Amino acid sequence: MATIKIKQVRSKIKSPKTQKLTLEALGLKKLNAVVEHEDTPSILGMVDKVKHLVEIIK
Repeated sequence: MATIKIKQVRSKIKSPKTQKLTLEALGLKKLNAVVEHEDTPSILGMVDKVKHLVEIIK
């Protein structure tokens, strides 16, 4: 499978708790942090949930 890099570009301070937990589940703890995950439907669903806080790097 292909991998994608996900970068947190906006703060999670005023986000709902579910979105904060989604960021933590993705492994994003700080602003401008970058993590790499496999391109699976579950990961893409998590990214879609917090798409306003993250950016996908190709």
